[in-house]
Amino acid sequence: MTATTTFPNSLQTAPAGRESFWTRIATELAEAIGRGVYAPGQRLPSEHALAEQYGVNRHTIRRSLASLCSQGLVRISQGSGTYVEDFAVDLALGKRTRHHQNLAQAGLRGGLQVLAARTVRATAAQARALQLPARSTLLWLRVLGEAEQQPLQVSERLFPLPRFANLEAVVRETGSITAAFAAHGVADYTRRDSRITALMPDAEVAAILKQAQSRPVLQVESVNVDPQGVPIEYATAWFAGDRVKLTVSHDEH
Repeated sequence: MTATTTFPNSLQTAPAGRESFWTRIATELAEAIGRGVYAPGQRLPSEHALAEQYGVNRHTIRRSLASLCSQGLVRISQGSGTYVEDFAVDLALGKRTRHHQNLAQAGLRGGLQVLAARTVRATAAQARALQLPARSTLLWLRVLGEAEQQPLQVSERLFPLPRFANLEAVVRETGSITAAFAAHGVADYTRRDSRITALMPDAEVAAILKQAQSRPVLQVESVNVDPQGVPIEYATAWFAGDRVKLTVSHDEH
């Protein structure tokens, strides 16, 4: 869809002290998004095209787009363009939280991707959470969770070794933590606890989630246990605050 939006002539002649050009352009674009002129997921015209359309320089357009980004209306992807934010996925946090199942219930396709892996020594807090001796050896994974090619969450996950020595390979092959646990003899597992905090992301998390560092994320710390109640995973996940709604379920058995 091609949008043709025209400012009144007063945009070019507005006296000093009145609403700035970039603010008015941001307002105009926000209204166009609200009317559906730019559909969810659609790429906005380039900075150059918008600058010509509104008769301003590209710096002014950048300020307008940055304002829309901070409002959660668009996302700016370096080297690709600016896109209208297109959905907010409602994810359930319950005793049996599964990424694939959450997406399927929302009618979306997606999976997990291993971004990095290494062997680490447990910190005191991690050892307590996993009920292991101090300085135990753990498998550390950084995992990206996507839906419809949109990053929803990035997580750092810790698993006891040597029990889950081949887990990284299975997750890379299947895109599923559940499948990886099953391959290691854990047919079922439940979430023992979750702690949710809203905070500002660091630069690395913001970059992976393709969002501005000034926009909050939802941080979820959790521990999963096997059917015998033995901790098998300690995870910290950061969810894109404008793309994800978290619902805590209390009715699972």
